[in-house]
Amino acid sequence: MILNPLFALVLAGLLNGPQAAQTPPIFHPGAPGAASRTITAAQAVELSRTSFTTGDVQFLQHMLVHHAQAVEMVELLQAHGSSPQIKRLGQRIALSQQAEMELMRNWLTDRGQPLVMADMHAGHTGMNHAMPMAAQGDTAVMPGMLTPNQMRALAAARGPAFDRLFLQGMIQHHQGALDMVDTLMAQPDAAQDPMLSDFSNSVVADQSAEILRMQSILSEL
Repeated sequence: MILNPLFALVLAGLLNGPQAAQTPPIFHPGAPGAASRTITAAQAVELSRTSFTTGDVQFLQHMLVHHAQAVEMVELLQAHGSSPQIKRLGQRIALSQQAEMELMRNWLTDRGQPLVMADMHAGHTGMNHAMPMAAQGDTAVMPGMLTPNQMRALAAARGPAFDRLFLQGMIQHHQGALDMVDTLMAQPDAAQDPMLSDFSNSVVADQSAEILRMQSILSEL
């Protein structure tokens, strides 16, 4: 029997049950080149709660910065946009991403991980969010994020011109998030944590649907 986080609740129920003595052995795979080991049901439950990789941590640290820019873009939309339809869409995006940011912060904090990577330094994009110092000119901080020049152009736009730039920028932004999930999933043992697995799947489903919606609205402008 190989450890799978999805079995955690079942295993938890067996810990004190009369069938515990009859439970087959649980084998926890070792690191590459290392032998597997037998663990108890209690250890399996604990591993299912805490198992994560460096890539998992970096993904969430990056995604916090990524989401923060999307929220800032929506704040600009509320101030400078002209379409009520796009403003409503933007507000839904912001509320969703703010809730996800809280989830990510809690996940990192619960595991004793910093919210900001070592290569990120205090900075701001107008909202005092931590941003890598490499964000300059036409250089994007990470996949899909608007460059500083793009953000300045967005902040300077008004009315229908702003609406168009916002949709184009948010489509780019969402596609970058999908690329970040793809990169994570390509890493060995990534996203095995149940919450992280659910979160990454949610990013793909929600942002893919929003991309299609924004492309449809953009085609009508």
